[in-house]
Order: sequence, then structure tokens, then C-alpha cells
Amino acid sequence: MNGFLASRSVQLALFALAAFGVPLLLSGNRYFAFIAGITLIHVLWASGMNLLYGYTGLMPLMFAGIAGISAYVVVGLAGLGWSFWAAMPVGALFASSIGIVLGLPSLRLKGFYFTLCSLVIQTVITLGFVYFVNLTNGDTGISQIPLPTLPGGGKLTGLPYDLVLAGAGVLGVVVLIRLVESDFGRRLIAIREDDVLAETLGIDVTRQKMLAFFIGSMFASIGGALYAPYVGFISPRSFDVLVSLNVWLMVAFGGRGTIWGPVLGAILLAPVPFLLQDYYTIKDVVYGLLIIGVIVLLPAGIVGGLRRAPKPQAAKEAKLVKENA
Repeated sequence: MNGFLASRSVQLALFALAAFGVPLLLSGNRYFAFIAGITLIHVLWASGMNLLYGYTGLMPLMFAGIAGISAYVVVGLAGLGWSFWAAMPVGALFASSIGIVLGLPSLRLKGFYFTLCSLVIQTVITLGFVYFVNLTNGDTGISQIPLPTLPGGGKLTGLPYDLVLAGAGVLGVVVLIRLVESDFGRRLIAIREDDVLAETLGIDVTRQKMLAFFIGSMFASIGGALYAPYVGFISPRSFDVLVSLNVWLMVAFGGRGTIWGPVLGAILLAPVPFLLQDYYTIKDVVYGLLIIGVIVLLPAGIVGGLRRAPKPQAAKEAKLVKENA
């Protein structure tokens, strides 16, 4: 157990070193530094999606919609003169509360039916972003979003903002690790495997699911709040169902139900649209083939597949047993 914790600590330290080191290395090239920042936001989102999809067994396709609610609330409050640092917790708590309400169908619906319901909810949220023009500016979107201010004055921009995103990404992974290794995480895994049996064992399934939705929505909400001023523009398309699907694919691609699988999925997939933007005719094809290839070859995702792969010594022993049988 001590070896496991030490290994986890080393992995987390290496990830933190990379998360803070990459923005420093790319500080001279704002384009690639921006891609790294967007990737770190997706690491935070993927970790939140993993809590729900990987550990609770629910696929919330309204994930991006919750992030969008937070982003619009934060931008709206900033327009009223609020500080970003005061508006962010308010927007995150408001959007997460909405996430609990939107998670209510999970109490009765399971599997594909819950996924379909969440897809409908995401569509309704997107339509709300489009038609509540007075609040969201509709399809035109909101541009020139003010940057957060620093305590000593000035704007949070460039490398300092990248480091804030790095801190958010690392903190998201730390929180996920603590949750998964706690009694709460073990209860979620029990619910994922068999919620009826979990309830028979005395687990309050309703309470645990709602708590999971609230925490997962906090990941989405904080990411959405940080995304808006970092990009400087939001519109309904910034938080539509395709964004939810992309985050879900990052989790499935890297390996759901693992700590580092979704992180790896975000690191590999989040930069793809930017790196292939000059090849827009084949961008989606490459993206799709990459995902299909991993799903076919490694159904459990990259990290999940590597975990299940037999170790060389074990494979050798199995081969000897088979030959002697």
C-alpha cells in the first residue's frame, strides 16, 4: 500500500512538473502556449467527466452545457462590475446546482436511456443559449471578454494565465485521486457495477449520485469560467453537444475509470483541432480514425488496455503452462 501511494505521488509530481513546465517552455510562442492552456482546461473537464462516466457509470452529455452556464454567468457578472475571482465561485455554484437538477433523470434511467436523456437536456441548454439573446447575445456570441485582474493591479494574461490553468488542471487530478481513494469513491464504483446491489448493501444510491453530479459539475463549471476570458469569446457553439462528446471521447480514448487515462486522452486529443486547422478537410477524418483505432484495438482505452495487457513474465509462464498441458 505504501508503495502504491509512493508511486501515485511520483506520477502526480511528474504530471505537475509537466503541467507547469510546458507553459514556461512555450511562453515564447503564444500560439502553442494557447493550445497548451486549452489542453489543461480539457484535462480538468476530462477528470470531471471521468468521475461521472468512469467511476459512477453515467454518461452526461450535458457536461458542456453546465460549463456554458457557468461561463455565461461569470461573463454576465463581470459585465455588471464584478471581479472575476468573485464571479467564478458564484457561477460555478449556480451551474453545479443546475447540474444536480439535470442529474435527476439518473435516478430512474440507466445506460443508453440516461445518455439519450442527457443529450436532449444538452440540446435544450444550447437552444437556451441561442434564444435568450438578452443574456447570451445569441449566435453572435460575446466577444472582448475582460481578463481577470491581478491583486496588485494589471490583467491576468499570457504566461500567468497559463500557470493558473496548470494549477487548475493539477488540482482537478488531485481532487479526483482523493475522491476515488476515499469511501465515497468506493461507493461510486459499487454503484457503477450494480446500483441495486449497492443499495441492498446500505449505500444511499440517490444521495451518492447527486453528490457525484454536483462535484462533476464543479469540474465543468470551473473549467467553463476559466475558458471564457482565456479565449476571449464564447457562443452557443462553444458549449454544444460536440464539446460534450469530445470530452467523453477523451475519457474513453485514454481509459475510463483510471486516473491518468482521461489526462492522456485530453493531452492527445485536445490539440488535434488546432494542429490540423489548415487541413480542415481531413481533420475530422483523422480524429475519427484515431478514436476508432483505439476503440477497436484497446476497448478499455490506452491506459486501461495497458493495464490489462499481460506482463512479459506472466505471458511467458502462461505459454509454458499451455505447452505442458
